[in-house]
Amino acid sequence: MMTERVPTGITGLDGMLEGGFLRSRTILLSGGCGTGKSIFGLQFLVNGIAAGEPGVYVTVDEPPALAREDMLRFGWDLKSLEDSGKLAILDLTGSRIGVASDERYQMNSEGIDLDRFILKMTQTASEIGAKRLVVDSLPALGFHMTDDSQIRNAILRLSFMIRQSGLTAILITETAEQKLGGGQEFSKYGVEEYVSDGVITMHYVPMGNETGRTLHIRKMRGTKHEEDSVPLNITPQGLVVTSPKDAFTV
Repeated sequence: MMTERVPTGITGLDGMLEGGFLRSRTILLSGGCGTGKSIFGLQFLVNGIAAGEPGVYVTVDEPPALAREDMLRFGWDLKSLEDSGKLAILDLTGSRIGVASDERYQMNSEGIDLDRFILKMTQTASEIGAKRLVVDSLPALGFHMTDDSQIRNAILRLSFMIRQSGLTAILITETAEQKLGGGQEFSKYGVEEYVSDGVITMHYVPMGNETGRTLHIRKMRGTKHEEDSVPLNITPQGLVVTSPKDAFTV
């Protein structure tokens, strides 16, 4: 029996993943500030809609109006996709600070509770028949826990409910900038990578006298994948993964 794949549609990436992510799996996307994580997530959703798969974008960091404006630079008209019922943007930005949102899909201003969030997320996905989900980001959800086992259980519950819903999901998390000679970090809490089916990291790295972005597939359950870090570029069409030899050809 052939395993069903969910192509990301990101140029150069699906070939590194035997054609894409496995259906109904949860992928952790980690990286420092400005590495392109939100672009990755929305590109995954926009490409999915083009392939007939509606999607839900949960935004906890950036107000939906800014996301809609910023993504126009890539030719992605999120508002049009929302109006057609193919994309739902679930706004949690106001919930973080106790301010009401006027978005169609939103949580009230009483703060973010994990159970309420999971319920709202699954209801929103069901309403539009979503196949893809992006949560941007996990740290912004504000897990008010100090014990690793509690945090692990909370993220495990979230991942379990996503899988039960049949969604293929990207969970975005922040990491500190890496120091030369320092240890690798994959998440804020240090447990997300163990309960996710895959981990993709994005970095800024020195490239000669300049600095560039790279992408690395740290793990991907049930999938053979390339293990080298590869150059990642932000183009007018979105993210593009290139081979090292292409990136450094003079």
